[in-house]
Amino acid sequence: MNRKTQVVLAVLALSLVAGSAFAGTTGTEFQNLYTWLNNVVTGYFGRAVAVAAVGIGAIISIARVNPIPILAGVGFAVFLQYTPTIITGILTATI
Repeated sequence: MNRKTQVVLAVLALSLVAGSAFAGTTGTEFQNLYTWLNNVVTGYFGRAVAVAAVGIGAIISIARVNPIPILAGVGFAVFLQYTPTIITGILTATI
C-alpha cells in the first residue's frame, strides 16, 4: 500500500471510532471546579484584584509620569469583571 492509501484508511478508521461531541452544559465532571472559579473571579476576591490592579497601575503611573500603567490596570479590571459573563454566554449559546 502506498502512503496516500494508508492515510485515507487511517482517517476512515478514526472517523468511525469518534464518538458524539457534546458542548455546553452536558456532563457534570467539572461543574464544581467551574462554579468555584466563577465565584472566585466574580466575587469579592475578583473585585479586590481589580481594585488592586487599578491602584498599582495608578502608583506606577505617578512614579513614571506615564498614563499607560493605570490604563492597563483599568483594562485588566474591566477584563476580569466582564470576561466570565462573556465566556458563559458563548459556551452556553444555542442556535
